[in-house]
Amino acid sequence: MKFVTTHGEIILKLYDETPLHRDNFVRIVRDSVLDGVLFHRVIEEFMIQGGDTDSKNAQPGDTLGNADLPYTVAAEIRPDLFHKKGVLAAARGNTPDRVSSSTQFYIVQGKILNDSLLDRAETRINGWLAEYYVKREPEHQAKLDSLKTAIDEEDMDTFAKLNAEFEALAKDYEGFEIYRIPEAHREVYRTLGGTPHLDQNYTVFGEVISGLSVVDAIAGVDTDSRDRPLRDVRILKAEVLE
Repeated sequence: MKFVTTHGEIILKLYDETPLHRDNFVRIVRDSVLDGVLFHRVIEEFMIQGGDTDSKNAQPGDTLGNADLPYTVAAEIRPDLFHKKGVLAAARGNTPDRVSSSTQFYIVQGKILNDSLLDRAETRINGWLAEYYVKREPEHQAKLDSLKTAIDEEDMDTFAKLNAEFEALAKDYEGFEIYRIPEAHREVYRTLGGTPHLDQNYTVFGEVISGLSVVDAIAGVDTDSRDRPLRDVRILKAEVLE
């Protein structure tokens, strides 16, 4: 996979361990869905995000980040795939089933972390996992159904209320195995860097094999208060490399 961007070329490989995301990404690239889209959300030492289908013709000041194709991709979260620098991962909304956007993705820049920061990331990971698993308890099915309805109807007030209730339930929830960042992953985060607090909550499905300097250059551009680059950073052409 190759992205020809306004800042240079990025070559990526897609993981066979995540076939739904692999096949979807190949399909949208072959269909030219990503040609011309912006990296519309850029945060230095975190990630660069693109794939909003409305961004191709966006004007300065337009709000971006809400458009994709009208389907989602089932989560493929694997314990051995983690958010080291350069990985390709799927963006998603705050949905109970953690399904991925059909087109929006991010590439991790991240930063180098020490063990204290990794411990803090571990706490955040488990907080999100607690919310995920508590929503699956049979006793909370009615509340979960109401949450899904609020999402479908874009009723943000009800969504915020129910989500806060689940967050409160998750604080004392112990019905899942606490996640520990493996030592092998910690060593990568201590040397190469990354964004560990996203682990086990978003689908990682590929990585940059050439062009990390381009990722760094994009991550370093000036942005506005909504993290959109002040000067457009665009994927001019996305190609599948046979």
